[in-house]
Amino acid sequence: MYWEGRVLISNNLQMHGKTCLVHNSTACAPALFDVLTEDTQGQPRMKLQDTSVFDANSPQARAILHLFYFDLAISAVIFLTVASLVLYAVIRFRQRPGEGEPFQDPGNPKLETLWTVIPALILLALLVATAYTMRVVNPPVIRSDPNVAVIAHQWWWEYRYPHSGVLTANELHMPLGKKWLLRLESADVIHDFWVPGLGAKVDAIPGHPNYLWLTPSKTGVYLGTCAEFCGEEHALMGIRVIVQSSEEFEAWQQSQLRVPAKPTGVEAERGARLFEERTCMNCHTIADTKARGTVGPDLTHVGDRQTLGSGAIPNTLDQLTKWIMDPQKIKPGCNMPSLKLTESQAHDIAVYLEALK
Repeated sequence: MYWEGRVLISNNLQMHGKTCLVHNSTACAPALFDVLTEDTQGQPRMKLQDTSVFDANSPQARAILHLFYFDLAISAVIFLTVASLVLYAVIRFRQRPGEGEPFQDPGNPKLETLWTVIPALILLALLVATAYTMRVVNPPVIRSDPNVAVIAHQWWWEYRYPHSGVLTANELHMPLGKKWLLRLESADVIHDFWVPGLGAKVDAIPGHPNYLWLTPSKTGVYLGTCAEFCGEEHALMGIRVIVQSSEEFEAWQQSQLRVPAKPTGVEAERGARLFEERTCMNCHTIADTKARGTVGPDLTHVGDRQTLGSGAIPNTLDQLTKWIMDPQKIKPGCNMPSLKLTESQAHDIAVYLEALK
């Protein structure tokens, strides 16, 4: 599955038992992303916003869209003017029978000055409009502390909230109407953070932090993607931005700071033991356990997340079991190996992880 703006290319992707074979179309979006608008019990969740750049839901995205419309209007006027003049010249000055060689005009200073001044004014207008848009979209970050540190990995996203200490993965939560500064970094290769409905594309470069301002103006779930080819699973490095009211965001943040309750039930307890006995704890962190790995996503509250594998599959018990058994089958090339578990063992670990909320 590969998102580029509003275009979806999917190859036999199965979610909730639905298969999509639609290419270059958004017709299958409801089937593919109903997991984003329903929880695991099928209850309504947040609205899935349009992923089109034409559905701007922040001042930054609207500024970019307005600049595009301005450039498009000027380009259309230029095209129509040039096309009209060419058509007029072809008809008015075509050679007719009996006419000799056309009059050779050595030049027209007034006309030449005019067609030099007009393009210069057009370029000046474009320069001013672009500079204004850049100021709106990317104002200086001097003396501004980032609200979120976005760290790109092959092929998932890590989100750190320095003011509260919250650490999560693949789903970025933001409060409605607040102007937030994101610091973009990369742990391996060059990636690119892009959520079309909220703002600009910005590269995440190893050793060179970049910054992005976002001020969401509507609640809902916004889809994005890594927009820079970053390896085999680039197409399955999705982004989810969940915009909530200030009260809902604060409640979510407080829930992320709490340590999940110890697992109860035979399956969950077996799963917790297996998680620590196998190599899972070497790559993942779960608060208040022996698991302190930093190679893969933090799993302290993995049960709260909507999807797994950075949007590769919905976060359900069945899908998580399949992921644990053979992640390479779902996301070929990902850095999580198959642990050669039995289906029963994978199921027990999945029950344990789904309880971490």
